[in-house]
Amino acid sequence: MALKRIGILTGGGDCSGLNAVIRGVTRTAIIQHGAKVIGIEQGFDGLIFNRTQELTTQNTRDILPLGGTILGTTNKGNPFSYREIDETGRIQEHDYSEKALDNFRKLGLDCLFVVGGDGTLQIAYKLFELGIPVIGIPKTIDNDLEGTDYTFGFQTAVQVACDALDRLQTTGRSHQRVMILEVMGRSAGWIALESGIAGGAHIILIPEIPYNADKVLEKIKLREAGGHPYSVIVVAEGAKERDGTEVTLESASTRLQGVVQYGGVGNYLAGKISEQIDLEVRCTVLGHTQRGGTPNCFDRVLGTRLGTHAVESAAQGEFGHMVALKTPEVALVPLKSLAGIVRKVPPTSQLIQCAEAIGISLGR
Repeated sequence: MALKRIGILTGGGDCSGLNAVIRGVTRTAIIQHGAKVIGIEQGFDGLIFNRTQELTTQNTRDILPLGGTILGTTNKGNPFSYREIDETGRIQEHDYSEKALDNFRKLGLDCLFVVGGDGTLQIAYKLFELGIPVIGIPKTIDNDLEGTDYTFGFQTAVQVACDALDRLQTTGRSHQRVMILEVMGRSAGWIALESGIAGGAHIILIPEIPYNADKVLEKIKLREAGGHPYSVIVVAEGAKERDGTEVTLESASTRLQGVVQYGGVGNYLAGKISEQIDLEVRCTVLGHTQRGGTPNCFDRVLGTRLGTHAVESAAQGEFGHMVALKTPEVALVPLKSLAGIVRKVPPTSQLIQCAEAIGISLGR
């Protein structure tokens, strides 16, 4: 089909590589198809409230190395269940899906590219069922999306965590301390596992394997007895104890999003183990530094490839799909097959076997 006017939005949390996708979509649509590109601002909020900007080869020329997204994004703009706090402080939910559909039509778009993770792509599929021609582009630093080998943003986040571990290794060894690094990973421990292996961590705790605090202490004491009175631990924010204890945060923002926000497990663990060892225990929380900053080469190339393939797929009328990396090619995966599936680290995966083979404790 002829592409004359297309839209693109970025939803959910930001990550490195989003601007590479925006640039790839924009340049391919304009250079190969002569189409006009409309950037929809602040995720689905822009579609609901009609906030847009035109994207050109000129205003996207220098965005490839930039972190974040020039279009802005939000975690709470679900048009099917839009949460707002009223004057009494209560949360009200509104269905703005028809409003979003009406604005799509008013914009005169031939298709909508939705860049996001699991929640964003679930919304994209529901909009597709309403009649909007949608193509999804997978994004999450957690790498927990089904149907693709990797999501862009993940490799940059792993590198940030690995760099932090390299620094914690030297200061931990110098002061004979236990250094804990808390990284992102609500339900999946890919960042913790890969950065931990690459950064030489001695203990890695992930959501998929509930940890035994006694086993963590056992590893620390074993290293101390062997002449290494320091340890480096990397823990995913969603890691939980064997008895089910998990650490979460509560705020107005999380109530608006309607999701549990994890965070604080690193300090919780530090407090728990410091009571039972003589070594000092310090915790570093990487937080949003994993999301921001310059994307690495892998994420720039992957983002560009996904954006380009998305446009060509739209020209072929392949709506209702997500572009995905099926190494070494980029392929299409039905959005319907992804709904609600979180790709977790299998407890029997080769990565876990690799970690344990070289003496890393997973707290079990």
